[in-house]
Amino acid sequence: MMIPIGIYASRKVKSSQDFALAGRHLPFSMALATVFATWFGSETFLGAGSRMAEGGFLSVIEDPFGAGLCLVLIGLFFAKKLYAKHNLTIGDYFHERYNKTVATLLSIAIILTYFGWVAAQFVALGIIINMLLGIPAITGMLLAAIIVVIYTYIGGMWSVSITDTVQMGVIVVGLFVILGEVLWQIGGIGTVFANTPAEFFRVTPPDATTKDWLAWIAAWMTIGLGSIPQQDVYQRVMSAKTAAIAKWASISAGVLYFTIALIPLTLGLIARIKYPELVLSDPQHLLPTLIMDNTSVITQVFFFGALLSAIMSTASGALLAPATLLGENVIKPFFNNITDRVRLSIIRSSIIIIALGGLMLASSQGSIYELVSGAYSITLVSAFVPLVMGLYTTKANSLGALLAIILGGAGWQFTELYIVDPFIPATLVGLGLSFIGMVAGIFTEKHIHRLSRHIKKLPKI
Repeated sequence: MMIPIGIYASRKVKSSQDFALAGRHLPFSMALATVFATWFGSETFLGAGSRMAEGGFLSVIEDPFGAGLCLVLIGLFFAKKLYAKHNLTIGDYFHERYNKTVATLLSIAIILTYFGWVAAQFVALGIIINMLLGIPAITGMLLAAIIVVIYTYIGGMWSVSITDTVQMGVIVVGLFVILGEVLWQIGGIGTVFANTPAEFFRVTPPDATTKDWLAWIAAWMTIGLGSIPQQDVYQRVMSAKTAAIAKWASISAGVLYFTIALIPLTLGLIARIKYPELVLSDPQHLLPTLIMDNTSVITQVFFFGALLSAIMSTASGALLAPATLLGENVIKPFFNNITDRVRLSIIRSSIIIIALGGLMLASSQGSIYELVSGAYSITLVSAFVPLVMGLYTTKANSLGALLAIILGGAGWQFTELYIVDPFIPATLVGLGLSFIGMVAGIFTEKHIHRLSRHIKKLPKI
């Protein structure tokens, strides 16, 4: 179904803006669907469900809680300001606000985060195809990647938004059908509470030290703040018809995500009760095994339909976003005075590059949740401060943005690689140093201007 929809959507693509931002024509319903679909992928269905079964709410702070928080924050503080800029990519904003060097560095940093995310979707699709058809997971990844690449390549954001609208309906209906039958099978929600340790329902660390609280804050911030400068969120929100729609679609999608994501978490707890051995040996198969062994064929159709919908909607956006950045902010600057048709061809070609990178990573790293949650640290420590400071203060400058990128990235990596069991999480170290870099750049430029004024006032010899 997705490929014919992509072919239909391609008729609407007349320019690079149509391809990247659906011509900024999405009504509230479609904008809501496509923003909601940003996060609702394999990491929510399979990753978060299995992590919930392993450790409860404290194991899923990053996603879904941090991810839902991100969408609400974007709607409240970023959507209207960014919408007014009329930029094609988040990289274009950095270019306009700072300079070409900052824009290129941040675009590359953001692009790097998507390989893990794309890989996570391909891993999940490979698992599903392997379970249903017995095809080797690697072959399943390749087949799924080809399908997603085709309809994304053809229709761009128009294709993504239309398919997301269809897929969101399948996801929501499917999850409620699944939850209803599974709860009926085990005797109701009371059974879940009775057979789950009470600490699984805690959302704050018990008997926490300062170090524990810092780790907890870092978990909220990794996706909650780190994904705010991401191109896919920007692309989906900026595709709305008006700034007001962009704002409220993002807030509503965040609230909806908080709500609907509780269903896979509940299913994870049910699977933990029925298959405790899988929690230790193969947690990513918990939910599929629960559904295959305990539900009717109709419910299985709903489950795998909803799961495939969630993964494909996320995968298409995860391919389009970095491809747009790669084509627009990394490759295009090497060419002078190109036509919009060539610009569109560059973006489309970049989709294939990102897909190949994602497939290579998927074949070597199998953890869905880790592939996703680890990706957002890069943007948290490098892009978040330049974005916020650039939007909310006129004092932010190019030197400060450059220092924020360098210090944030270096501090994060040094702590990650060379400090064993750090007191302050590496992402918080990077974020703090990124802010210091921006402030240092602001004061340095201020003193340079002051010094130059004094020099001009000196008497001529």
